[in-house]
Amino acid sequence: MIRQAERGDKEELLHLALKLWPESDRTELKNEFDMFIASDDNAVFIVQVNSETAGFAHCSLRHDYVAGAESSPVGYLEGIYVSDGHRFKGYARQLVEACESWSKKRGCSDFGSDCLIDNSASIEMHAHLGFREVERIVSFHKRLT
Repeated sequence: MIRQAERGDKEELLHLALKLWPESDRTELKNEFDMFIASDDNAVFIVQVNSETAGFAHCSLRHDYVAGAESSPVGYLEGIYVSDGHRFKGYARQLVEACESWSKKRGCSDFGSDCLIDNSASIEMHAHLGFREVERIVSFHKRLT
């Protein structure tokens, strides 16, 4: 079952989000999910299998540049995670479809996403779900002293 997340889902979301983003601070993620759940420009969907939260997807409306998009705002898949034991069962597709539907209801005709350039599993998942690659970049940073 796919449904939009509510405040009471935060602990389960945090557990899954820390698997997706293990370098993140738990308190910071908790505050972000509070904001996402309350925001009109964000949505978090969860998939429940029996009584277990097996995955989530976070999407947003972006009003800035999105590679490949021809309109604004753009629905954007900010993050998606399905637990190991529940992968390859169609849950990622259902989560993305929920995000796409949410985006269409908000006037979007484009939907975007991104992943790290070396994340072959994510690239493969995106291709399998109908995304087409539009650009690759390597970002650089230099601290000014």
